[in-house]
Amino acid sequence: MKAYDHKRIEKKWQALWEKTEAHKAREKKGRKKAYLLIEFPYPSGEGMHVGHIRSNTAMDILARKRRAEGYEVLYPIGWDAFGLPAENYALKTGIHPSIITKKAIDNFRGQLKRLGFSFDWSREVNTTDPKYYKWTQWIFLQLYRQGLAYKHKATINWCPKCKIGLANEEVVDGACERCGTPTEKREKEQWMLGITKYAERLDRDLDTVDYLPKIKLQQRNWIGKSEGYEIDFSVGGKKIPVFTTRPDTLFGATALVLAPEHPLLSELLRNISNQKDAERYISEARHKTDIERTAEGKEKTGIELKGVKAVNPGNGEEIPVFVADYALAHYGTGAVMLVPAHDERDFAFAKKFGLPVRRVIEPLFVSTGAEKMHEGEPVVKREAVCAVVRNPKDDTYLCVSWKGVRMNGLVTGGLEEGEDIVEAAKREVLEETGYKNLRLVEEPSWIIQTKFYHRIKQQNRWARFHHVFFELKDAKREKVGEKEAALHEVVWKKKGELKDFFSVFEGDFVASLVGNKDFVHTGTGILGNSGEFDGLESEEAKAAIAKKVGGRKKITFKLRDWIFSRQRYWGEPIPMIHC
Repeated sequence: MKAYDHKRIEKKWQALWEKTEAHKAREKKGRKKAYLLIEFPYPSGEGMHVGHIRSNTAMDILARKRRAEGYEVLYPIGWDAFGLPAENYALKTGIHPSIITKKAIDNFRGQLKRLGFSFDWSREVNTTDPKYYKWTQWIFLQLYRQGLAYKHKATINWCPKCKIGLANEEVVDGACERCGTPTEKREKEQWMLGITKYAERLDRDLDTVDYLPKIKLQQRNWIGKSEGYEIDFSVGGKKIPVFTTRPDTLFGATALVLAPEHPLLSELLRNISNQKDAERYISEARHKTDIERTAEGKEKTGIELKGVKAVNPGNGEEIPVFVADYALAHYGTGAVMLVPAHDERDFAFAKKFGLPVRRVIEPLFVSTGAEKMHEGEPVVKREAVCAVVRNPKDDTYLCVSWKGVRMNGLVTGGLEEGEDIVEAAKREVLEETGYKNLRLVEEPSWIIQTKFYHRIKQQNRWARFHHVFFELKDAKREKVGEKEAALHEVVWKKKGELKDFFSVFEGDFVASLVGNKDFVHTGTGILGNSGEFDGLESEEAKAAIAKKVGGRKKITFKLRDWIFSRQRYWGEPIPMIHC
């Protein structure tokens, strides 16, 4: 059998397609229409790469399928040919970008035709052609007339050598992609496109489109709608507004964090004892891109402004002020209230800088299973303790398993009025298990609230459990009383076994908490350590606290207006002249 001569066969049919304009879209009455579009390639000097072929092939398959189904298919091709690479090459070689670009386009065109893609070549466009970009200029003018294109001062990546603004993608390891000079953040007057005017609609209309759920989620995260409040903190007599979606955590704020570009910094720096160190940190932070500054898992960095304090408007407490690169000037207000107990990022920052962690939200769990509250019956409120006892010798935890009732968990019990929490926890451990020699590991700070039907006591309970953490000093035990011994037996479990062992409905949460000092509760619950607002549920407390401190309702978006004016020689000119 003869070898398949693909070059000869493909060349023959490609020539025929071109001669007969086989893939040209024509107006035919009564015929269904389909418009398919690839992302026009940037014609680089190196020619096509496998990514072009991969994406083009997928769309070409669809174009051919539609034609076979009887559609008239419009499948155009074009070149997104303005850009920095051609300009860089021109600076390096002295060859005009138009010459370089034409050569690259000719190469791309030949490659695409040899691959046999079924583009309508009669509709080929080139963004560097004045006949094309006059229409992009026309669109710009329409946006300007509608107030959607405007000039505004904005912080951008600036290359001091090239004297030009750079996109985040044009900054590599903090340096200009073109010349390697370290970039910096500068405030410059820029042309902007007002896409944020459509932020609400962009978010809302995702409900109406047939996208995969994960794609919708990505889009929603990109738009980043947040409903919350602006609350003023006082620093040196000046008001600094902070945007937060969680005013219910205000009493847990133990520091104020400012973005390196915050406008008040220049004034604050004059009144601190570590001015030079702070200025150095701010300069370094401004050379980083937003992506570098907010990367997942990045080690938290910052510097305290020594000599100034902020006042927490919730409790009047003076708290330290930091500058940190993870705070962004263009998100919210450029100032963040640090609540380490209820935000993982804040906790990592607080842990590094030794800041207090104050828990002000007590998780609430309501049983919907066998322990569901009985409707119409009274609810008994109870303060209680939960003893978390670890045996350091084999890293196991002390549990009890009730006899006659499928109920397994940690040692718990009621707390009498005025009774010391630690002593009450020790008493419950001694009464239920006989262990008497315990070492206190952590003062009671974790409080969990539960609503359930107590099957043993046969009553609705709303219990507030104070968790106390101990280690077992030794295995010495006293004999457990007959009544307690008849109710339950002692069991030691590894941390990994707790989740499956616990039968209590809040067991998954408690299992996550046990043995994890860095556990952060980011959800809602009941307020504690919050003065007059103690006992309120989070949603009710948000409005109440915001009202008390003069907070203002606000909706913010991560979406920002598009900076449009990275003007350079090899790019379509913005059709505006300011004399």
